[in-house]
Amino acid sequence: MNTNKTARIIDGKKIASAVLEELRGEIARMRARNLVPGLAVVLVGNDPASEVYVRSKRKTCADLGVNSFAYDLPANCTEKRLLKLIESLNVDARVHGILVQMPLPKHISEKKILEALSPEKDVDGFHPVNVGRLLNGEECFVSCTPAGCQTLLSRSGIKTAGKHVVIVGRSNIVGKPLAALLMQKSEDANATVTVCHSKTRNMSKYTRDADILVAAMGVPEFIKPAMVREGAVVIDVGVNRIPDPTRKSGNRLVGDVAFAGVFKKVRAITPVPGGVGPMTIAMLMKNTVKAARQVPAKK
Repeated sequence: MNTNKTARIIDGKKIASAVLEELRGEIARMRARNLVPGLAVVLVGNDPASEVYVRSKRKTCADLGVNSFAYDLPANCTEKRLLKLIESLNVDARVHGILVQMPLPKHISEKKILEALSPEKDVDGFHPVNVGRLLNGEECFVSCTPAGCQTLLSRSGIKTAGKHVVIVGRSNIVGKPLAALLMQKSEDANATVTVCHSKTRNMSKYTRDADILVAAMGVPEFIKPAMVREGAVVIDVGVNRIPDPTRKSGNRLVGDVAFAGVFKKVRAITPVPGGVGPMTIAMLMKNTVKAARQVPAKK
């Protein structure tokens, strides 16, 4: 049994802070050239979780010196109105990145909205052009959560080259783009990647073989200790709210990994909260700065 002497927490807050501090310096230099990165964040409706995420993104923009353009639309906003807004933001020179907070109300097609974005301003990395470029190994905007996972690993000194990475979850937001990212012929990639999902038979057979296990299925504490190889590295992408009568709020946040038990077996693991979450916003800021860098400074 692993004595856990070498196990450690991968501190997403600390790593995200380092990334943001690096960006702060670059943004200051850009502003000195009269180029101010601008991010438009569009929120439709009043989903509580979405409101929290959007507030955090806007606060980070203000802290770094990124221009934040807020567009808060009512839940009954029509698809046509939202498409018209995106059309105007696509040609607005002040706006370098556009983020439409998901999920959208059911009467609006997320597919249509994502495809309406200019790929050059798609800092969330969800436009089909950016998804295709990622798969081809071309320069593109990489989805923020997968990019955050890769950065957590690389900045923690965890090599992926030649390692077996098992991703549990095949969403367009995390599982698929992360698999494409880690299999590339590039630094901090070159992994052998297996993707498991709800139809995978004998899933533990694959998860126990993982050098690096990524849990991203959105099921509270799904990954149990018996599913993890001793000495593995675990990245927990899940954020789930479960009942907890001992808390004032009546609930608490947990990941997709049964943390307490799994921690005893692994070499390194991300916590929830404080692991992947902070990295997602850091990568959004990095993509926004990258988008601004691609346009000439104002005269």
